Amino acid sequence: MDSSSHDASQPLLENHLSGKENETSNELEEILSNTGQPFIQRFKVATWIEVKLLFHLAAPAVAVYMINYLMSMSTQIFSGHLGNLELAAASLGNTGIQIFAYGLMLGMGSAVETLCGQAFGAKKYDMLGIYLQRSTILLSLTGVLLTIIYIFSKPILIFLGQSPQIASAAALFVYGLIPQIFAYAVNFPIQKFMQAQSVVQPSAYISTATLVLHLLLSWVAVYKIGLGLLGASLVLSISWWIIVVGQFIYIVKSEKCKNTWTGFSLLAFSGLWGFFKLSTASAVMLCLETWYFQILVLLAGLLPNPELALDALSICTTISGWVFMISVGFNAAASVRVSNELGAGHPKSAAFSVIVVNVIAFIISVIAAIIILALRRVISYAFTEGEVVADAVSDLSPLLALTLVLNGIQPVLSGVAVGCGWQTFVAYVNVGCYYFVGIPLGSLFGFYFNLGAKGIWSGMLGGTVMQTIILLWVTLRTDWTKEVEAALKRLDKWENKEEPLFKS
Repeated sequence: MDSSSHDASQPLLENHLSGKENETSNELEEILSNTGQPFIQRFKVATWIEVKLLFHLAAPAVAVYMINYLMSMSTQIFSGHLGNLELAAASLGNTGIQIFAYGLMLGMGSAVETLCGQAFGAKKYDMLGIYLQRSTILLSLTGVLLTIIYIFSKPILIFLGQSPQIASAAALFVYGLIPQIFAYAVNFPIQKFMQAQSVVQPSAYISTATLVLHLLLSWVAVYKIGLGLLGASLVLSISWWIIVVGQFIYIVKSEKCKNTWTGFSLLAFSGLWGFFKLSTASAVMLCLETWYFQILVLLAGLLPNPELALDALSICTTISGWVFMISVGFNAAASVRVSNELGAGHPKSAAFSVIVVNVIAFIISVIAAIIILALRRVISYAFTEGEVVADAVSDLSPLLALTLVLNGIQPVLSGVAVGCGWQTFVAYVNVGCYYFVGIPLGSLFGFYFNLGAKGIWSGMLGGTVMQTIILLWVTLRTDWTKEVEAALKRLDKWENKEEPLFKS
């Protein structure tokens, strides 16, 4: 097919949905295209339809990301009640080392999100399983390299300026997270594979059951057996593998995935270099974003009172990260909605979805910020009993609230970028805003002007504001008809017609 001659006002291929969902998707596009009806009437009906479609995706996705994050958060809480040193070590291990792997794996996995979402929208079901396997292979190979970083985490942290005592305890915690690296390598492709098909509820059920088991195992390992930091992190790794196994069993056995998972295939090993380049662009985009606040914690470790700064900042960033999971859920929903509609040839529906999801996520984040400000003097006691830390957290709460508001918009815009395949462009934006503006400003305020943790955080928020404005401007100016044509070209490039070698 000559994509340049394609009429973008018509569906690229038959719509991916079936039955009621197919009718709903087509109805939305028809309503948005029908200029004969009053605008207000069309807007009300279209908004109601889009909200239902979004929450069908976003609610389970939010649950999955929040529960998965709560597992890490609970591990940090268990560690924090062992003492302030253990809290600082777990915080540094989680935010300073583990987030490095998380960002890289999640970033590389977003290539699957783009391709699977657009392929499913275009009804090219057979490619989803191949994309899943290719991504898992690449992420597993990357995991081998990350393992080396984990093994040498202590000298790395000392080289970065952390105190030997905290670095030693953090390294012990990190050793228990090595199996988690390879759970990430399988989990993220599986999640994107399922989300692209709007199959999100099973992951929520599996994650919920795993969380209950995780809390029980953590309590036994830390307090009953006395394994301390190492036991806490090992349990976290085990819990992630339980989620991976549960999701894979669902994919193999479920009727919903029978057309997209047709078995293991050696075709997954073909075209790896091209897939690697696409995954690298995705990784650079999200890694720069994920590592940004990791650097905030590392810089805090260089302040005059590093233990207090790390404790206060880690509590704030943990809370921010938990609320951030709401936006990540909407990020996933936005990516799926946009990529599906682009693949199905619905430019107006894709554009309208972007508006609705950003408004909803922003409102939720403002509510969360208000709650944090109201509870600013008590939230730290969930992590530690220290009054000095509680005062420091209270002092940082206004910055935390502002961060939550920004996080109501920025991750959703990133989800739109993933759905459209803009990862390379966003990577350049992130480099400029985060690393040439945010971090230098944070360092200037924190160290030169002696504003401490507040100065570091304030400067880095400046980079986030700039990045959000740029992404918002680009999104508002997007020609969605051209994005439909670009989606078709991308699918034609990556399509592979061969059959699997054997079925599971």
